[in-house]
Amino acid sequence: MITDRVGDFIVRLQNAAMAKKPTVSVPYSAHLEEIAKKLQTLGYIASVETKSKPKKTLEVTLVADARGNARLQGVKRVSKPGRRLYVSTREAHGVKNGSGARILSTPRGILSDSEARKVRMGGENLFEIW
Repeated sequence: MITDRVGDFIVRLQNAAMAKKPTVSVPYSAHLEEIAKKLQTLGYIASVETKSKPKKTLEVTLVADARGNARLQGVKRVSKPGRRLYVSTREAHGVKNGSGARILSTPRGILSDSEARKVRMGGENLFEIW
């Protein structure tokens, strides 16, 4: 049983990237699917598929260069089930001098730090990815 779905998702992505695995399978959640699609638009994930047999899962394919190294180098979980952390628009700054992204859960859905600054919306600071 998983209590922290987002934490489990990003750790699976990071482990697959470190092991140079092209795909990752995670238990399905609509919230995780939305996060995966946001990571796809940011260029960390190549594709997201929903599989329904035998259990509903998300099949995530990572972006890799010609040598097989994943673009995803690291992740850091910020807000956890025991301690939720929220940021305002001003606090949603870039990660690693702009080479990474901060993923926020806002009333408008899942947004990256740059999108949150454009629409002037804060929210729960889920994790940082670079």
